[in-house]
Amino acid sequence: MPYLPTSLPFPSPSRDTSEFWQYCAERCLKFQACGECRIPRHPPAPICPHCQSKLISWIDAPSFGRIFSYTVVFSASHDAVINDLPYNVVLVEFDGMDDLRLVSNVVDAAPNELAIGREVVVTWEEGPKKQLLARFKLRKEK
Repeated sequence: MPYLPTSLPFPSPSRDTSEFWQYCAERCLKFQACGECRIPRHPPAPICPHCQSKLISWIDAPSFGRIFSYTVVFSASHDAVINDLPYNVVLVEFDGMDDLRLVSNVVDAAPNELAIGREVVVTWEEGPKKQLLARFKLRKEK
C-alpha cells in the first residue's frame, strides 16, 4: 500500500526533469551535476547556477541520506490525503552534495521516530500512473 494516495497529483515531467524521472523508473536515484564544475543540483535545470555551464551529467546518489528537516502534517492540504493524516514530509540531504535536498517522505516511521540527522535509505513506491517515486525508510541502527 502506498504511503500517500495515488490520487494525489503527480508532477508532469518537463524537458529539464524527464531524465530524472526516467532514472526513477529504473529504480536509480540520480541527480544532475554540472559537466564543468561538477556541483550536483536538484531540481534539474538547463544551466548550472554556479558557473552557468550548459554541460550536464548525471551522478548516483549516495547509498543513504540524512533528514535535513521535516514536518508532520496534521491538516489535509488536498482532499486525497484526508484519510492519511498525519503524514510526514522530509528534506533529505546527501554526503558530498552540499545544498542539494530532495523532498520526500519516510514511509516506515511514526512521527516520534523522525529526527534531524537521522539516516534514511531510498525505497521505491508506485505513483498514480505507475511512475516510481523515491521515498525513504529509516536506516537501521548499527
